[in-house]
Amino acid sequence: MNRRFRLLAARWPVLVPVLAAVVLVLTWGRSLSPAAVTLVSCCLAGAVLSAVHHAEVIAHRVGEPFGSLVLAVAVTIIEVALIVTLMADGGDKSSSLARDTVFAAVMITCNGIVGLSLLVGALRRRVAVFNAEGTGAAFGTVATLAGLSLALPTFTTSTPGPRFSTAQLVFAAAASLILYGLFVATQTVRHRDYFLPVTAEGEVIDTDDHHAAPPSARAALTSLGLLGVALVSVVGLAKGVSPTIESAVAAAGLPASVVGVVIALLVLLPETIAALRAARRDRVQTSLNLGLGSAMASIGLTIPAVAVASVWLEGPLVLGLGATHMVLLALTVAVGTLTVIPGRATPLQGGLHLSLLAAYVVLAVSP
Repeated sequence: MNRRFRLLAARWPVLVPVLAAVVLVLTWGRSLSPAAVTLVSCCLAGAVLSAVHHAEVIAHRVGEPFGSLVLAVAVTIIEVALIVTLMADGGDKSSSLARDTVFAAVMITCNGIVGLSLLVGALRRRVAVFNAEGTGAAFGTVATLAGLSLALPTFTTSTPGPRFSTAQLVFAAAASLILYGLFVATQTVRHRDYFLPVTAEGEVIDTDDHHAAPPSARAALTSLGLLGVALVSVVGLAKGVSPTIESAVAAAGLPASVVGVVIALLVLLPETIAALRAARRDRVQTSLNLGLGSAMASIGLTIPAVAVASVWLEGPLVLGLGATHMVLLALTVAVGTLTVIPGRATPLQGGLHLSLLAAYVVLAVSP
């Protein structure tokens, strides 16, 4: 009995994504009963945990910063596909879906994941230490992408409302792709050491030097495939339970924007858990790579995708933020800049970022 239990425990990272994918196929596009919602929620939680496991296996094989890049890009590609699908089905009602989803991802990653990582790292070692050069480059890229894609449309005059004209949208999409590609080249090739964890004395920790032997190439490829299955399941199952979330939100008298926040939180759970695990191992830089990398990929890949999709999608594409969200974005950029400059942070910095996320959630519930 114990042997069977140990064998099952060893195989759960393989079995859970497959089970979640099967449940996704069986429930896709159907109205779910309360029992089915419970089953889907359990499979969703299992898929999140298995995604984190496989991402860590890949990261162990390829090292940093490639490991965090794989997870961030994989989640974002699937998230972008979901956004485009929902926009195609939603018509005019989904005109602001891309903006709302991207901004939710920016706030959750730049304030939630970053804040939690700094708080955990600082509580563990009194001061959370990271590489200011790499983190500053990442945060500067996020701020630039957010400003060009989400802030500028509010102030342009070529088209009515917070929208880009066709030429402006083409520029924003091209700039997003170019800046994201330039950052990835900087992170993985030219200045890779800027994105590696550092000690309290500022010495770079080369994560290729592992105490445990890295997994084989076959095991890493298997984990890469299962990571994809798990992430597809996470996003698909989150969409499956969204009608139940919408009903609960409507019954509670809350704004419809709360649904987007809840779904964004579910989709970003793998990165959040992986970042917290890294922070507990004194790898705060890895945590920041995950959080800022996810924010960057969310903007850098979503805006070009919706720009292309807008060719055949009906209805306007609203990208500009409102006044309240503009203030939150400005505060996030200002506080994030002051956090990054010293290359170390106390629990106070973590608390500041988390308070901004809390403000975003409160204002989503009570605009």
